[in-house]
Amino acid sequence: MNNKAMGIIFICISAFLYGIRYLTAAIAGIYSPRMFEDLLSEFGKGPLIFSIISLIIGILCFIVPIIRKWLEDDLNKIKHNWEEFDQTDSADRSP
Repeated sequence: MNNKAMGIIFICISAFLYGIRYLTAAIAGIYSPRMFEDLLSEFGKGPLIFSIISLIIGILCFIVPIIRKWLEDDLNKIKHNWEEFDQTDSADRSP
């Protein structure tokens, strides 16, 4: 599974968890009519916290490979320059 697919899955999980809290409170409001905010607080912050965590993981799945590619390109340039410096330095030392 590539990183983009994994990121999309985590973002979908995040959207599901975010919406399920409101859906559960709305369904519970049918059976015990109270203020909607009271019903939300009754179900706790668990789904909200897990949705935020899942969203962060999903976004990181998109961003980390891009950053890794940028760093890899820069490291390859440094390695190439270092090898080039070693070749010119050893050529200067040879009698």
